[in-house]
Amino acid sequence: MFHQADLFDLVQPAPSAGPAPVVALPDLVERVSRVSNRPRYVLLILNLIAKAAGENGSLGPYVPRGTHQVPVRDWLCQALAPLANRDCRRTAMIAAVRSELAAKTDTSINAEALAQQANEEIEARILRSGRTNVSRAVSDLVRAGLLHRHYQGYRVDHHNRGAQREAVYTIAPDVRLALAGSY
Repeated sequence: MFHQADLFDLVQPAPSAGPAPVVALPDLVERVSRVSNRPRYVLLILNLIAKAAGENGSLGPYVPRGTHQVPVRDWLCQALAPLANRDCRRTAMIAAVRSELAAKTDTSINAEALAQQANEEIEARILRSGRTNVSRAVSDLVRAGLLHRHYQGYRVDHHNRGAQREAVYTIAPDVRLALAGSY
């Protein structure tokens, strides 16, 4: 009896569409520059994650800082906060916070308490915007295939990424080798 081959048996599977492995630092830079509008910032984040990652290439959900642990995004934000000290937007934000607080408060509050309140508000705003910047940079790294992000904590299999969960970043092995090697 004659058996005709099925058409789908003849179709060869396409090679994996994943990103090509990184073999050297210039390859890494080129790949980041294709997906990010801020490749220098993204590379700084990647380097910080690589230096602090454990033996398995993962960092998070918490990073030890002194006697306590902070979420990985907060740690990255605090590590990169000095980069914006001379930025005109940062100085404008600081001036705006101080003028807002001065307008809200009455004269009974002493200058020291007002300065402390202003510093707390400035730190909160820097942390909020920094967390957003870090998340965008990590999204660029995930899009480039250099980093994997997952979440850990309460309600692990919840459809919402929030729910008291913190990010864990894992660097691809070839990226770790490219960052560890010298060029």
